[in-house]
Amino acid sequence: MLLGKSVRMERIINRNTGRAIIVPMDHGVSVGPIYGLVDLPGTVNKVAEGGADAVLMHKGLPRCTHRGYGKDVGLIVHLSASTSVATLPNAKSLVATVEDALRLGADGVSVHVNLGDETERHMLEDLGRVTSRAMEWGMPVLAMVYARGPKIDNEFAPGIVAHCARVGMELGADLVKVNYTGDMDSFADVCEACCVPVLIAGGPKLDSTRELVQVVHDSVRAGGAGLSMGRNVFQHARPDMLMKALHGVVHEDWDVEQAMDVLEGAE
Repeated sequence: MLLGKSVRMERIINRNTGRAIIVPMDHGVSVGPIYGLVDLPGTVNKVAEGGADAVLMHKGLPRCTHRGYGKDVGLIVHLSASTSVATLPNAKSLVATVEDALRLGADGVSVHVNLGDETERHMLEDLGRVTSRAMEWGMPVLAMVYARGPKIDNEFAPGIVAHCARVGMELGADLVKVNYTGDMDSFADVCEACCVPVLIAGGPKLDSTRELVQVVHDSVRAGGAGLSMGRNVFQHARPDMLMKALHGVVHEDWDVEQAMDVLEGAE
């Protein structure tokens, strides 16, 4: 691996555990300025102080979130976009380049692909183009791959999730982000068939913090490399303490009760 790429990867993935906690904050393009993303510097500071390894955002946000203080945190620039008001909201387009990310001092880039969408072929082409360009620059690529289309009955089905992970891996991504399948055995199969780190997505906000911690715990024990979760983190009542709890689960092999003790002690 190129030295530059190795350095960048270590700002995204913990060098000791090989796992990562990433907090996406790219939701403003897709759904607008939702709760948790109005005071961006404050939110970044909370998740950084809590132990996040990296944050993920569109190219226009680093100018708003570069704090000049506090704990450092890795930066991933998201290259894909669509809005919830579009006729085809799952059709992602590239809105930035690897070079844009480099100029911003980013440690990685990310691309979103929705398998099964009518425009799947364009998103696959975009991912392939980005990974080729990123290889030239030594820039890590995170592929967010989901199955969303008329032929998809259940986007969390183990075979579907495994297919998503393989697509990201085979098209050159250094990390892949997919849905959690719902149980450790089936998610272990997903991870076994993918030779790059597999992170779980958060999706819609979960019903309880314990449920969130349990999902992260089980995914890591099944061979997952951590999480890339947005709303379940930045819309939490105490994002800083949630990050501390999840840091313990992901990087220190805490059990669920240890993590919940930290959270309950902060209330």
